[in-house]
Amino acid sequence: MNVWLQRGLAFAMGCLLLQALPVLPPLALLALSPLLLPVLRLPAPWRTLFLFLPAGFLWALIQAHLLLDAQLPASLERQDLWLEGRIASLPARDARRVRFEFEVFAARLAATEEVIPMVPRVRLSWYGRHGEPVPGERWRLKVRLKRPHGFRNPGGFDYEGWLFRHGIRATGYVRAAPGNRRLSEAEGEWVQRLRYRIRERLLAVLPERPEAALLLALVIGDRSAMDDEQWAVLRATGTNHLMAISGLHVGLLAALGFVLGRFLWRFSGQGLLWLPAPRAGALLGLLLAIGYAALAGFSVPTRRALIMTAMVMLALWRYRRIRGGQTLGVALLAVLLLDPLAVLDAGFWLSFAAVAFIFYGLSGRAGAVGRIRQALRVQWWISLGLLPLLLFLFRQASLISPLANLVAVPVVGTLVVPLALGGTVLALMWPAGSAVLLGLAGEIMGLVMRGLAWMANWPGVQWSGSQTGPIVAALALTGMLILLMPRGLPGRLAGVVLILPLLFPFVDRPPAGQADFTLLDVGQGLAAVVRTRHHVLLYDTGPRFGDRFEAGGAVVVPFLQAVGRDRIDRLVISHADSDHRGGAEAVLTGLPVADFLASRPLELAGRRSRPCRAGERWEWDGVAFAFLHPAAGDPGRNDASCVLRIQAGEQVLLLTGDIERAAERRLVRRFGEGLRADVLIVPHHGSKSSSTAAFLDAVRPRWALFPLGYRNRFRFPAGEVLERYRRREIRTLFTARDGAIGLRLGSSPLEPVGWRHARRHYWHDHGD
Repeated sequence: MNVWLQRGLAFAMGCLLLQALPVLPPLALLALSPLLLPVLRLPAPWRTLFLFLPAGFLWALIQAHLLLDAQLPASLERQDLWLEGRIASLPARDARRVRFEFEVFAARLAATEEVIPMVPRVRLSWYGRHGEPVPGERWRLKVRLKRPHGFRNPGGFDYEGWLFRHGIRATGYVRAAPGNRRLSEAEGEWVQRLRYRIRERLLAVLPERPEAALLLALVIGDRSAMDDEQWAVLRATGTNHLMAISGLHVGLLAALGFVLGRFLWRFSGQGLLWLPAPRAGALLGLLLAIGYAALAGFSVPTRRALIMTAMVMLALWRYRRIRGGQTLGVALLAVLLLDPLAVLDAGFWLSFAAVAFIFYGLSGRAGAVGRIRQALRVQWWISLGLLPLLLFLFRQASLISPLANLVAVPVVGTLVVPLALGGTVLALMWPAGSAVLLGLAGEIMGLVMRGLAWMANWPGVQWSGSQTGPIVAALALTGMLILLMPRGLPGRLAGVVLILPLLFPFVDRPPAGQADFTLLDVGQGLAAVVRTRHHVLLYDTGPRFGDRFEAGGAVVVPFLQAVGRDRIDRLVISHADSDHRGGAEAVLTGLPVADFLASRPLELAGRRSRPCRAGERWEWDGVAFAFLHPAAGDPGRNDASCVLRIQAGEQVLLLTGDIERAAERRLVRRFGEGLRADVLIVPHHGSKSSSTAAFLDAVRPRWALFPLGYRNRFRFPAGEVLERYRRREIRTLFTARDGAIGLRLGSSPLEPVGWRHARRHYWHDHGD
């Protein structure tokens, strides 16, 4: 292995090692750096490992401390604040709001005008219809902020990690106030202002056309306008990378610039005497790559691509043969020196792995092949090589990716991108010509998407798997390297053995007579999953937060896929409130559902529910289920919630929906001591109208689990309700604080565990 590649990998492993820690070590650890001096005497491979790995760890530690030191005090949450600052990103608008990043210059308490310290960068949402802020403008805004906090569920998206990665240390929304005003016109942020102008021009030329959203992604890296249907097609065909300005597009544009520059410079006459044509091509290729990266706002993927492109162009400038390992290693080091936290990005590993598999495939292959055959081989190497990483990072991969990319990559890279960029440049000088080029790019992109949509409808185009660990992924990656060795080398098929655990992962299933219960973290709402050995019950599906985000598709379905369950045997919607049924349509369309029940008739995604009624009982795999409520004719909306009793062995869990005092009284009258349960899912999120003393005395739970939203506007749980639980020495857990709460019913001891604490990283909020 090339020495630079060894150094780059060791440095990357050091950066990655820090990210696995639940608590950030103190900066005082830097004082131990001199202890590394004896390492210099070790043989070369060991010297590289024991010098560059701790160097990467310490460099990432410094950067992490710089970010985490900027923390919003908890006392400022829920407070009205006045912020003065600058619009620091391209605003993203949907039907309900405009969202943007805000660079803070000054902050005051709205109540007292007291000057307060503030984090340097926040992410704001401004609801309603307002004049859209322009990047670079200075504004004075009345806001409410909270510390970075997201849902914490197995298989779920780590929103807190994403905010940390992008340097955002608080989120919030703009309050309606007469004092909200623009302080000055746009200045600074020239890259974002240019991107904003280009976006407005593209939307004006291609109004109301779905291709406009795709061209925005290709030209300026703005994917906010893309809809769910477009993303579904791209994911199913393994072509979603086309919508990121990454190494592929930057490399293709740089290559085009190199070929064009070298060709045109040959006609420069005297210019050839002081600058040879290959160097002119390398210079033009690099300039085009820099310009394209600037259009993308110098995002993390484009910075990676730009560094790798610069390495290649430098080698061409110096007439040096490009060595794959050296180029990859130096680029890896350069990226991580600039941004050691890049190891948190899935794109970081995918982009470097793709290039590594190209170099690996091209090395040690005897005989020359034609360009078309070589392109086919390269696409095959990338698709197979990235399969372990895709399944590890996303738990799914497209089986038709090689075929789809073979068509889409050259068309998008050599036709759509140059036409769109050419139209963008002309927009500043010749609007009519710009409209022609952009219209043509849109037509071609539309044809590509229609072709991909046709392929996405083929049966079995995606491989999905449950969540696996890094060791399984590393073994599979090693197996893929063995499998892709040149023909003729013995033992290639042995790689298949190392890949099998990733393709067919072990799924942990409870034994007969026990059940795994998970109260998911869905914010201010409820979603709970019960898994017996061979069956799955879903009780409620969480809330809907807007047109494009709801708990069913964002939390419930990913959780079930992560734990290796691909169907739901029974879906129960406790009652019709949106915080309990908001994700139901996504669940019904995302997974097969055998049986659908609700307290009142519901029709969702073409399915009609049947009623849950007291007295209905069944048994799955030795676990007993029974509805205790509502009985026929029971009145009320919240009070009509389906109440479900689950018993595994001697242990009982009670799911209560949003029942209130009246329903609790009816349950106590009907069942008395029969309500006894070890675990209670607290009624109505702990509101004042529920958890009456008589009900708690009848249930007598050991554990009470509260489904809550962080800093929810209802201020649940009510203090007096919480005090009732504490007086009875009932142990409590809260999804807002603890994340998803899991337990195995029927096992001993019965110990619920919060996902936020079990799988915590140093950037995660404590949840207090």
